[in-house]
Amino acid sequence: MKVVVTGANGFLGAWLTRRLLAEGHEVSALIRKNSDLSELENAKPKYVYGDVTDKNSLREAFKNQDIVFHLAGVVAYRASDRPLMDRVNVEGTRYVVDICEELKIPQLLHMSSVVAVGASFTPQAMTEASAYNIKHLNLGYFETKRLAEEIVVKAANEKRINAVCVNPGTIYGFGDAKKGSRKTQVKVARGEFPFYTAGGINVVAAEDIIEGTLLAVKKGKNGERYLLTNENMKIKDLFIKIAGFAGVKAPKIYMPTWALQTIGISGDLLEKVGVNIGVSQENAYTATMFHWFDSSKARNELGFSPSSADRAIENSVRWMKDNGYLK
Repeated sequence: MKVVVTGANGFLGAWLTRRLLAEGHEVSALIRKNSDLSELENAKPKYVYGDVTDKNSLREAFKNQDIVFHLAGVVAYRASDRPLMDRVNVEGTRYVVDICEELKIPQLLHMSSVVAVGASFTPQAMTEASAYNIKHLNLGYFETKRLAEEIVVKAANEKRINAVCVNPGTIYGFGDAKKGSRKTQVKVARGEFPFYTAGGINVVAAEDIIEGTLLAVKKGKNGERYLLTNENMKIKDLFIKIAGFAGVKAPKIYMPTWALQTIGISGDLLEKVGVNIGVSQENAYTATMFHWFDSSKARNELGFSPSSADRAIENSVRWMKDNGYLK
């Protein structure tokens, strides 16, 4: 089949692109002129220059394609990044949907996120049917991914396009340490991070996300979303596992939620005068909530069967070791 991948040069986009090429598909990778292509170094997709915020470039890239895999997006947790996320995550997705409708693309796979479902301040697993309960916090990444997904689902329900959404949990595996959001985990693996917070995450292997994505293309129902998640664990336990695989001491100092949020507020104030301490109030909320989910729907309807979360974490740490991140 002829497929196009937006965000193909990102961490997950590269995993998907390599898998699609291995299966013999004709893959076009939508990239910008200044894109870093290191993630695709050993892959050979057809490069198409464009941007999800440019409708004309999407029109050219999507012509005669069988499937559009929409993975392009911006992940950020500072208030100053909100306009960019609005433009790329929300308006970019709206443009993708518009062009898919215009060109009558047979199928759109929208890579959403568990943040579009929400999070909780208590340890409970959410499902696709859970109410989005953190709108009052106005967290930029959460809000823009939620709005983007709503655009896709609305168009699918109105029969304007054929689309399925998948919502990955926190992805671990070979190469994830390169992601900007993994700086803390790298420090934990080096034995250089003494703190842990409240809250928890859902760990899932990168290769399982790709498998679940392809299953959603084959078996997913139009307008539906599927949580591609695996094991729920507390932040403390995650850090213990990372440290254990790295052979270093795990963080032992509990950082109270109020303390981290105070630092986050200070970070927001300092950013306004040009000082970036790397922590914002959005960081603080995200780090202390429970991002726990139940993937029963994907398991039952798609046949999603994720592998060991421990193995995914071990692969992440092994890649750090092999690539000089822990020296």
